[in-house]
Amino acid sequence: MVTATRRLGVRHLGPNWYAAVMGTAAVATAGAGLPLHVPGLRTACTTVWALSLALLVTLLGARALHWAHHRDQARAHLLDPAMAPFYGCLSMALLAVGGGAVIVGEDWIGAGTAVALDAVLFTAGTAIGLAAALAVPYLMAVRHRIEPSQATPVWLLPLVAPMVSAALGPPLVPHLPPGQARETLLLACVAMFGLSLLATLLMLPLVFARLITGGPLPLALTPSLFLVLGPLGQSTTAVGAFADIAPGVVPAPYSEGFGMLAVLYGVPVMGFALLWFGLATAHVLRARRHGMRFAMTWWAFTFPVGTCVTGAAALARHTGLVVYDALAVGLYAVLVGAWAVAAVHTALGLFSGALLAGPVSAPVAPRPVTGRTTSGAVR
Repeated sequence: MVTATRRLGVRHLGPNWYAAVMGTAAVATAGAGLPLHVPGLRTACTTVWALSLALLVTLLGARALHWAHHRDQARAHLLDPAMAPFYGCLSMALLAVGGGAVIVGEDWIGAGTAVALDAVLFTAGTAIGLAAALAVPYLMAVRHRIEPSQATPVWLLPLVAPMVSAALGPPLVPHLPPGQARETLLLACVAMFGLSLLATLLMLPLVFARLITGGPLPLALTPSLFLVLGPLGQSTTAVGAFADIAPGVVPAPYSEGFGMLAVLYGVPVMGFALLWFGLATAHVLRARRHGMRFAMTWWAFTFPVGTCVTGAAALARHTGLVVYDALAVGLYAVLVGAWAVAAVHTALGLFSGALLAGPVSAPVAPRPVTGRTTSGAVR
């Protein structure tokens, strides 16, 4: 009876749950990189990282049970255009925890163990991320039946995974033998940066067009608008990491070029990220007024914001401007608050069993009753 109950409990455990691991790891790594020194902050970040590692191990075990005992549901997730993109979250969860190991985890587990753990998780996460970036769009094209009105920021998830590899790979470069090995890993990260960036530039217009022409997203999906911040903040973080590592790894002209790229790319992209942050916040406030309740999509408030924290911190390092220090600290406060809210609601939902129950229909916010002339003017 107990075994049957456990099997039933993981039937509806989808890959979207890895977002909780990503968000928790983001609190740890973003906090450790803040341009300020607060007593006890690093210890707190290390504790949160340990929690993310425990969550990852637990979730990997639960998902293994899901695949072992509910293969029909697992296949249904792959064939569901609303759920399949979340397979990118598995990659990013592995990468986020692995990256946190060398940033803060080494304080507790030692530098050697931290590097080894990061190497394993980075390799696995990168392989899964590249596979998801290829397989999910392929399934969307040949197996899923998708209408333009179904476009959501969730579609970005498998495409962002390689960008996370690009941002978290450079800290491993100094641990490789000098010469070919270091340069190969660095340029592989640059290649994944380009892969993810160009794929995102193809997908993002579909999402924005859906938002403008189709109206607000369903209430439960509204927090997913924050997912757009992921590729923006993570790419800014990545170019900053390239600039940090490049000297001594690639020839001087290219290493200097990475330094310029960190600023010339990062500044305008962070500007667009702040614009989108405001737009997404406005939509979320509207959704709350219309009765938006907690769902696992609330974890979208965490990891993407965390990437903007690390992106702002990178710009602070490479420009020396205090305004980016303040931006990083302000965004981190938002991240911690969002993580606390999502974590508490998730714990309560698990305790009550509501989050592991079957899916329920999400209410859709009514659009204002307006008409448009043929010129596009609202009447």
